[in-house]
Amino acid sequence: MERLWSPWRSKYIESFSEKKNGRENRCIFCDKLSERDDGKNLIIYRGALSAIVMNIYPYNSGHLLIVPFAHKATFEELTDGENSDVMSQTRLAIRLLRQTSHPDGFNFGANLGRTGGAGIAEHVHFHVVPRWNGDVNFMPVLADAKVISEGLEQTYKKLTDALNSMKL
Repeated sequence: MERLWSPWRSKYIESFSEKKNGRENRCIFCDKLSERDDGKNLIIYRGALSAIVMNIYPYNSGHLLIVPFAHKATFEELTDGENSDVMSQTRLAIRLLRQTSHPDGFNFGANLGRTGGAGIAEHVHFHVVPRWNGDVNFMPVLADAKVISEGLEQTYKKLTDALNSMKL
C-alpha cells in the first residue's frame, strides 16, 4: 500500500509541547479556547463546559471536534457535568451538520491515548464526522488519498450561519 507522508503535520503537533517564550506551552485546544477570536480558531459554538471546533485535519468536510474546556487527558477524568455538556454539544453539532451538509450518517467517538490513535492525547476530545453514501470513492482506494471537497472557511460560514438561525 502506498503511504502519503505529511511530516509537517507531526512537526505541527510537536510544536505544542515545546517551550514558548520561556514557558511550557499549553496544548493547542487550551490555547485556542483561551483566545476570543472564534472565527480565526474555527470555534463554532461554546457551551457551558465544552465547545464545538472544526478539525483542521478533517477526514471529511464538516469534521467537527467536541472539546471540553478543562484540560484532562483521559475520559474517566471528565465530570458528569462535562460528559453531559459534551453530549449536548454533540447533539448540536449533528443538528448543524444535518441542516448544512445533509449527510447520510455520522461517525462519533474518541481516540483515547496516543496508542489509541489520538494526535493530541493530552486533552481528551471527541470527533463528529459526517458520512455520505459513496464517500469512499476511488481516491482512497487507488491513491490512498482523501479528497476534502469544501474549504474550512466555507464550511465554518455555513455552520455558523445555521447556528445563528437556530433557536437554542
